[in-house]
Amino acid sequence: MPHPIYPPTEYLRPWKLVTFAIGLGLLILGAHYTPAPDWDRPISVIMASAAYLTAPWSMHIVIERRWRHWPLMLLATWFSVDGCYALYWSWVDPQALAWMRDVNWRASLSLYALCGLLWYYRGSLGALSLALRHRLARHR
Repeated sequence: MPHPIYPPTEYLRPWKLVTFAIGLGLLILGAHYTPAPDWDRPISVIMASAAYLTAPWSMHIVIERRWRHWPLMLLATWFSVDGCYALYWSWVDPQALAWMRDVNWRASLSLYALCGLLWYYRGSLGALSLALRHRLARHR
């Protein structure tokens, strides 16, 4: 059986859960202290969770050039970056959606890509540290 692109066990790695919690905490703080009409706690939780579940998988699809998965990857990326945002704000406050959607997707896509790269590595934090040290030693 082929190895999954992003095994489900990766979502339970402590270092990934901690970085997710830190990022979510920052989003919730931002929602509290930033006077943006489209930034509140629920959308922060929704979008952060969607990114946690799809961004690393999407990054593996792109970096490993798994062409047959691209349509699903594009759908997952769109949903995480804009789709869930549009659904939420069309229900909560359509005017905020009209004002902010064009600006939001750009920032969200950038954060999505950064999160995908942060959570790209499959393994423990110790294994990541060791792999980085070996790679750096080879380039000296």
